[in-house]
Amino acid sequence: MSNNLDPLSNPLNIEIIQEIDNLDLSIMQKHHLRILAHCLQILKIIGEENSFEYQNKNPLRKWCDNQSKKFDDKKFSDLFYEQLESTSKKLSAFSKKIGKNIEDLELDDLVLLVEQR
Repeated sequence: MSNNLDPLSNPLNIEIIQEIDNLDLSIMQKHHLRILAHCLQILKIIGEENSFEYQNKNPLRKWCDNQSKKFDDKKFSDLFYEQLESTSKKLSAFSKKIGKNIEDLELDDLVLLVEQR
């Protein structure tokens, strides 16, 4: 697979990545935080794109299928969907625990989640 992916397609901007890198966390915690932040941004994008057209469908599944078309790889879509769905459940449970909607979670909230592990 090529490393020449469109940098604009990355949901995390350089400022967020640098902010994570500057945190006083272990390398593994930073990695976990980047993954959570990336997934959260994807979920927010899906939420923004979700319209009446997808009300009775699974927008996360559709989004993953659309992403897999870039690689012509159905297994990628299935694995990506499983990972995003699992992370979505984790973020949803955490957001309820701290009294926020998932779309209102911020980096500081994710840091708290990572530190609890």
